[in-house]
Amino acid sequence: MTSSEDAFQQLARILASRDNNVLEIEILSPTLGLPLLQDGLAVGITKKALVQAFTVARQLFNNRVPDPRDAPACLAASEVILLFDCEHLTACNWRKRWMLASMAQRGAGADKAPAPIQILEAELRLMSSYQCSPLHRHTKSPTLWHHRLWVLQHLLPLHSCTPERLLELQRAELDVVLRAAELHPKNYYAFSYMRQLHMLLADVGVDKDQSSSVELARVMVGPVFDWCLSNPRDISGWAFGLYLLIHVPGQQIRVDTVDRVLRFARDVGWEGESLWTFVDQAVQQFQLDHVAEYLLQCPETSLAGIPAATQKMPWLTWLTRARAYWAVNGQNLTT
Repeated sequence: MTSSEDAFQQLARILASRDNNVLEIEILSPTLGLPLLQDGLAVGITKKALVQAFTVARQLFNNRVPDPRDAPACLAASEVILLFDCEHLTACNWRKRWMLASMAQRGAGADKAPAPIQILEAELRLMSSYQCSPLHRHTKSPTLWHHRLWVLQHLLPLHSCTPERLLELQRAELDVVLRAAELHPKNYYAFSYMRQLHMLLADVGVDKDQSSSVELARVMVGPVFDWCLSNPRDISGWAFGLYLLIHVPGQQIRVDTVDRVLRFARDVGWEGESLWTFVDQAVQQFQLDHVAEYLLQCPETSLAGIPAATQKMPWLTWLTRARAYWAVNGQNLTT
């Protein structure tokens, strides 16, 4: 075998033998000397070896994709292709067609065909291997997030959509999204996927009414704002947090959340724009001026110098109040 064929065979074997586990894949430095390493569920491959494997996979995929009998080879090739090029629409669309054909085959009475739930759950775990690994493009790939949503749209009708099951599934997907957002800050596509999933789960629930949407959003508020306060520069996380508060009509949870965020910012001296933009939007959206003003109390004379620029950037109003508070209380910390 050539080195390219070796790279493809080894990588395809690792992906095929993952036994529905989620792998953590990263690109290795060429200085390590080995092109491919595996330690349990951790996999490392050099960029050169990945390019070599992709070259073989693409040729194999293009040559065999018209023949249904070559589905196993195309499956292996498409996994390697997507590891190299996460925006490869042809590979994603072929996998969709293969899943639909396999599920139809099982429905037609082919006992040896894998169950539809197994097929779709295995695909979800493959996507998690891409999206939860330190692969810069995969964590923010619109193609992969759209593919993941497609898989869930076909998986949900096969499950008993009890409220408990939906909450469990949503929590698992939120973990994937937050991990991807950690790996790739300001991950608009990951949080957009979570918005779409929230609406999808609310629509397929046993109780297809507003209460289902509210409960699904409510249980995400805590973990999402935990994440936001650990990643306060991430505007996409704050925007998703605001989305959740809009979908939870209870005013108390909004008050408590804004109170928590303001106390964090006030006590650590946080001046980052993303957090204060959230504060400004939440205060305006939910009429919470009294909460912000109470937590940032300071003499009116210290507010006289609020710059005119706050008219164009309203979030500066609250940051200016915070700075006045820090000046009065001797807590002018910087970030």
